[in-house]
Amino acid sequence: MKRFFRQFLVLSLPVVIAGCSSHSTQTLPSRTPAEARARLVQLLPVSTQDQSGWATDIYAAFAAQGLEPTDENLCSVLAVTEQESTFQADPPVPNLAKIARSEINRRAGKLHIPEFMVRSALNITSPNGKTYNQRLDAARTEGQLSAIFDDFIGMVPLGKNLFGSLNPVHTGGPMQVSIAFAEQHAQDYPYPIPDSIRHEVFTRRGGMYFGIAHLLGYPADYTQSLYRFADFNAGWYASRNAAFQHALSQVSGIDLALDGDLTIPGSYALGSTERAVRVMSKQLGLNNNQIRQQLLKGERLEFDQTEVYRKIFALADRQQGKPLPRAVLPGITLKSPKITRNLTTAWFAQRVDERHQRCLRKATSLPTR
Repeated sequence: MKRFFRQFLVLSLPVVIAGCSSHSTQTLPSRTPAEARARLVQLLPVSTQDQSGWATDIYAAFAAQGLEPTDENLCSVLAVTEQESTFQADPPVPNLAKIARSEINRRAGKLHIPEFMVRSALNITSPNGKTYNQRLDAARTEGQLSAIFDDFIGMVPLGKNLFGSLNPVHTGGPMQVSIAFAEQHAQDYPYPIPDSIRHEVFTRRGGMYFGIAHLLGYPADYTQSLYRFADFNAGWYASRNAAFQHALSQVSGIDLALDGDLTIPGSYALGSTERAVRVMSKQLGLNNNQIRQQLLKGERLEFDQTEVYRKIFALADRQQGKPLPRAVLPGITLKSPKITRNLTTAWFAQRVDERHQRCLRKATSLPTR
C-alpha cells in the first residue's frame, strides 16, 4: 500500500509554475516527474546514499506544493539540505547526551528541583525497557532525543514539572526545519501520519516536505536567493524587514537591531522598531494604531504596500540621495546548545549560497532535461 501511494503521488500530482518564486533566473519548461527525479539524481552530491530515494521524496514535496522543479529551485533545496545535514534524514549531533543533560539540569536548577530527584527520575525504566539514563547515553540524533523527551514528559511526573507538555527539541530532519512550523502547515501533508507530525519531521519524506515549504512556500520579491536563505534561518521576510529597519534607522537617527522583527512576536508590548516608527508619526501622517496595524503585516508580502513601508523608504531614499536596498542580511547571532562557534544568519545564508552557486554551475554543464 505504501509503495502504491508513493508511485501514485509522484506520477499523478500536477506541477504548476510557482508564482511565489523570487528567483530571476530563466525558468525551464515544466519537467515531467521522471525528468525531475532524474535531474535531482544528477544534481545530488555523488556521495549521497540512496540518491533515487532522495529524488523521489524531494520531487513529491515539489509536486504536492505546486512548486516548479527548475534548476534554481532544486539547487536551493539541495544547498540548504547539504548545509544542514549533508543528506542525512536524522543527522547525528556531537555531544548530544551532554547537551540534553545540561538542558535538564538547567531547567531543574531554575525550578529549584534537587539534583538527586533528577538522578532518580533518569534512572526510572522507560517504556522501551531501558532507563532514561541509558537512552540518553545512547542518543545520537535529535529524533532519538525527541522520542526520549516525549516518554519522559508522559511517564515521569518530574518530566511535566521540567517541560510541561513542550518537548525541548524544536528543530529536526534533513533541513532542520522548525517542528512548530511543520505542525502549523500540516493541513495538506500528503502522507499517512502513523504517529505525529513531530515524528514525521525526523523522517526524510517529512523533513523534506516541511523544509521545502519553509524555504520556497511563500511569495517574495527578492532578486537574489541569498535573502531567501537568510529567511530560512531567521523567518519569512526577515531580510525584507531588516532592510526596512535599516532605512528607518537612517531617517529616525535611532540605532536598531536589524533582526527582521517589526513587532514583538505574540505580545502587545512596544518593540524598538515600533517605537522608532512612532517617533516619525507626524512626518508619516499616521497615528499609533495605524502604525501598529501596518507593522503587523511584516510577516506577509503585502507589507511593502503599506504606507509606513513606502513613506519610510521615500524619506530614506531622499535623505541618502539614492535608493536604499530593499533586502539586507539580518544581523542575528545564532544561539543553540548545538552551536559551539560564533555563527550568524549572514554566515548561514552565505554558506548556503556558495553551495547553491556550485550546484547551478554543475547544472549548466549537464543536459537541460
